[in-house]
Amino acid sequence: MKVIAINGSPRKEGNTAALLKELLSELEGEGVETELIHIGGQKVHGCTACMKCFEMKNGQCVFDDDPINGCIAKMREADGIVIGSPTYFADVSTEVKALIDRAGFVSIANGGFLARKVGAAVVAVRRAGAVHAYDSINHLFGISNMFTVGSSYWNLGVGLNPGDVIDDAEGMQTMRDLASNMAWLLKKIHNNP
Repeated sequence: MKVIAINGSPRKEGNTAALLKELLSELEGEGVETELIHIGGQKVHGCTACMKCFEMKNGQCVFDDDPINGCIAKMREADGIVIGSPTYFADVSTEVKALIDRAGFVSIANGGFLARKVGAAVVAVRRAGAVHAYDSINHLFGISNMFTVGSSYWNLGVGLNPGDVIDDAEGMQTMRDLASNMAWLLKKIHNNP
């Protein structure tokens, strides 16, 4: 079983990364292989609805000069997918939005390869707007026939400066509970295909 976590924050060591690392550490403790991928701060193309993915049917987006196709390939192979984003004006970062749109379209164009994978959204926030960002990520999972995992609260942590989220005891516990729920579901699916 493998879970990939995609960090859409331009801060590689920021609050989104801290939340994802807590989650992945707990998953590893449950025997799940993990990988953290950083796309935040990189130049990415948004989806242009060119429909080339439906023509080519090669499991890739036509744009091949950014990290999104690499993420799509890893998403295709993973059992679980976590997408993490900071909250920007009550929504996800542009990198995460590009990933959502392009990965979703490519999956649909190629037989729905995200179906029945386990997905979780993780959001870092300074004050408000996180629930909308959380919903934006979960919409990808819902439209892709994936199983969305929750926790003991919304999957978010509160902090302003890089590392502040570590002091959000409830947010960090939410990540640990999320990892436990995700591992439980992955094991149920893995042992009963």
